This record gives sequence, C-alpha cells and structure tokens, in this order.
Amino acid sequence: MNNNAFGEMVSHLRKERGMTQLELAEKMGVTDKAVSKWERGISYPDVSSMPRLAEILGVSVDELMQNNSGKENGKTAAANLLPLIFKAVALAMGVAAAVLSVMDEIDSRTGILMLGIGLSCIAVNMFSEKKD
Repeated sequence: MNNNAFGEMVSHLRKERGMTQLELAEKMGVTDKAVSKWERGISYPDVSSMPRLAEILGVSVDELMQNNSGKENGKTAAANLLPLIFKAVALAMGVAAAVLSVMDEIDSRTGILMLGIGLSCIAVNMFSEKKD
C-alpha cells in the first residue's frame, strides 16, 4: 500500500465518522499536524498505534493497512466486479454458441441471440471503462 492510499483511507474513515483531524489527534495522543501528514501521505502513524487507530476508525488493522474498506477510488466492490461479470458472460455465450453449433444442437436464431447477448456484454463493459 502506498502512503497516499493509506492517507486517503484515514481521511475517508475519519470524515465518515464526523471527526475533525484535531478530534482524531486527541484520541490518538498526537498532534493534528501528525494526522494531517498521515492523510497527505507524508508519514505513517507509529506501528504500535495502528490497532488504536483502527479501533477509533471502526475497521480492522488489516482493512486499514490494505485499504480494503469496500471502496477503492470511490468505487464499491460490486462496481469493480461488474466488468469481470460482463466479460465472463460474453465468453460463456460465445463458447456455448460455438460448442452447441458444432454439436448441431442449436438453431441459428438461438445462436445469433446468444452471440448478441455476448456482444452486448462486451459493449456495456467497454462503455463503462470509458466513463471511468
């Protein structure tokens, strides 16, 4: 994890709990300047104080250190999973249409429909990537 990601996490969690930098600093026994440096990615808190910081911010130490609060750059975990789902559906439709066609178990109308679903998933995925 880089300093900026850690700092953004601390800032986000602090604001989420309605705390100022000074309030967090008082609870941690440090200055508000120290908290400011953490949030700007200039420094980290002392390793021994991480459990206390995590407790105050309402997350585990692991979440705090790995930036796994369920958000990444403003995206939820579900939003990060959607492109993968669209790609998987597109691949599944293509493979299924090809295999069923070779086995002569699919009519052309159904095959075209399956390929259309796959292409639609690819288009949606490409459109959502351009928006980011």
